[in-house]
Amino acid sequence: MAYRLTVRSGARVRHEQHGDLPDALAALEAQAREVVHSAPAHAQGGRLMRRFDPVQQVVARLELSGPKGLRAGLDVRGDGSAEAFTGRLRRTLVHQQPGESPYQALSRALGV
Repeated sequence: MAYRLTVRSGARVRHEQHGDLPDALAALEAQAREVVHSAPAHAQGGRLMRRFDPVQQVVARLELSGPKGLRAGLDVRGDGSAEAFTGRLRRTLVHQQPGESPYQALSRALGV
């Protein structure tokens, strides 16, 4: 069974297939680091609509799916920060331990 990585950044959607979970996680990290550097850092909205600060905006979502219903991923925020999650419809935030990156937290949550 293959692992599928879906990268949604703005209006663009890309899909990749990977043979095993460590390769898929490495690709997810590489893609996320690329997106983090290009994340816009300005607020949206204002007078007529609610103002959204960069930390409130998801500029890219990277989702990993695989065998046995595996669903996990990473949200990249407008300020360049990232949050790992598991699940699809009911997402659960993966809490980072001190000194741990969101990529390491996701790997830990998936048992790699």
